[in-house]
Amino acid sequence: MPTTPATAAQISPEIASNGVQPSGVPAPIMLELVDEEGRTIGTAEKLAAHQAPGQLHRAFSVFLFDESGRLLLQRRALGKYHSPGVWSNTCCGHPYPGEAPFAAAARRTFEELGVSPTLLAEAGTVRYNHPDPASGLVEQEFNHLFVGLVQADPRPDPEEIESTAFVTADELVERHAAAPFSAWFMTVLDAARPAIRELTGPSGGW
Repeated sequence: MPTTPATAAQISPEIASNGVQPSGVPAPIMLELVDEEGRTIGTAEKLAAHQAPGQLHRAFSVFLFDESGRLLLQRRALGKYHSPGVWSNTCCGHPYPGEAPFAAAARRTFEELGVSPTLLAEAGTVRYNHPDPASGLVEQEFNHLFVGLVQADPRPDPEEIESTAFVTADELVERHAAAPFSAWFMTVLDAARPAIRELTGPSGGW
C-alpha cells in the first residue's frame, strides 16, 4: 500500500480566495464530473450535481485511526443541507476541478477537524449511487479512498461537525445499529477495509 506523508494542498489562487467573487456574490462551488472509469469529462455546480438523478463526480473519503486502532468518526453538523446530524467517516468531500484527490483529502481533513494526518495512504476507489431519502439529493460518486493515522486531538469546525468519536470495530457495530449514519458510510468502509486491515493489523478487528 503506497504511503505518503500528508502535506498541505497546493491550490490555485482562485481556489485559495475567500470564495467571494469581485461582485461580492459567493462563487459557486464546482465539482469535477467523471466517466465510469474516473476520467474527467467536465464540471458542474455542487448542488446541481447532487440533484436527482445525480451526475457522476469525483469525491474522496478519509478514514483516520489513532495509535490504538480506533476509527475517528464525525457527526455532521445539523446546519448542513446534505445529510445533517448523521455519523460518518473521518472526512469526505470533493476535490476542486484539477485538484489531486490526495491533496483535497489532506486539505479538507485539516479544514474540518483542525488536524493533519501523520500518515495518509491511498486505499483504492469505489463507485456508488446512494440517494439520501431525507433531502432527496443523490450521491453519484467516483470516490477515492484514503486511510491514515492521527495523533493530535481533533479541533472540529462547528459549522461542519457536530461532534467526534473514536471507536473500535465492535463499538462501531453498536453505534451503527443505534444511530443514523450517512447513506454512503458502509459502502466506503467496506471498500477501504483491506487497506484498513493492513494499517491497523489483525488485532484491530477491522
